[in-house]
Amino acid sequence: MSAEASVRSMGGSGVGRLTELVKDPRTRSAVVATAVFIGLFIAGSIVVEGFSSSLSIRSMLLFASFLGIASVGQTLCAVAGGLDLSIPFVIGAANVLTLWLISKGFSSVTAIIVMLFAAAALGALTGLICSGQREKSLLVSLGVGFAALGAAQIIVSIGSTHAGTVYETVPMWLTKTTSLTSKTFGVNISPAVLIWAVIALIVILVTRRTIFGRGLYAMAGNEVAASRVMVPVTRVWVITYSLSAVFAAAAGILLLGFGGGAFAEVGQPYLFTTVAAVVVGGTSLLGGRGGYGLTVLGVAVLTLLNTLLVGIGLSTPAQQAVLGLIIVPMVALYGREAHPKTQI
Repeated sequence: MSAEASVRSMGGSGVGRLTELVKDPRTRSAVVATAVFIGLFIAGSIVVEGFSSSLSIRSMLLFASFLGIASVGQTLCAVAGGLDLSIPFVIGAANVLTLWLISKGFSSVTAIIVMLFAAAALGALTGLICSGQREKSLLVSLGVGFAALGAAQIIVSIGSTHAGTVYETVPMWLTKTTSLTSKTFGVNISPAVLIWAVIALIVILVTRRTIFGRGLYAMAGNEVAASRVMVPVTRVWVITYSLSAVFAAAAGILLLGFGGGAFAEVGQPYLFTTVAAVVVGGTSLLGGRGGYGLTVLGVAVLTLLNTLLVGIGLSTPAQQAVLGLIIVPMVALYGREAHPKTQI
């Protein structure tokens, strides 16, 4: 075979392999999300000055870490066949209550531990209510979220003349954890990014290598069948929503350090972006397919897209329109895949 024919053969086999990956439901979403990511990065580097600079990349990684941590719970719930719309409200509640506890004399570490345990209890309650009736998870989680944020605002308003605003200095170590100028092991990367990386690794291992993770995927296919093979359905639902609330609270605490103050509405941008990250990454909202590795891809795509749109000067409504134009075709593409129930 000539050298030219060999090159053509290699190119053809590469295209054929890529075609196979796109056709395979197990890899299609990852290939599409990766292609979109590469396309956005190239476009941003061409259109926006400084888009691919070190400072810009570090900034994007920091913003991605907040969305990435907040999206952990949404991914787990989606894999199980549910949704958690309480995430943005838990983020806001954790944000203001953590600083409020510090203002009452709690150490920052104690305040964070208390907040995480409270979030876990709230999530467990949501999971218990939703267990066995996943179709109600959206409304139940939304109601719990509204109640949680409302209760948080009432608590911080007690004895205050500032309409619930908490005036207290954010601990310096928390500010440094989310600072662009901080270094991690001598590298110019915010510690928050390292925290996200560790969380991502643990979540991927847990969902793929543990009984709990296998239970998540089994439940999405058929809860009755899952229970008959000894999957503790109710326990898995409770743990899933509990973890979702814990990671939402963690995101709220990190945003407290980044913003330098408490703000009850800080979680509102995450109302649909966590769902968008899951969808764009390729995890099925019907449950049973996908995982957090794909959500990381989705977070990267959304972060690049947002940076690009801001860089070219689009207004917020225009940014939302473009985001919708990207999400709809990707959902349509993934939506062609069969529901897990039809494959059991």
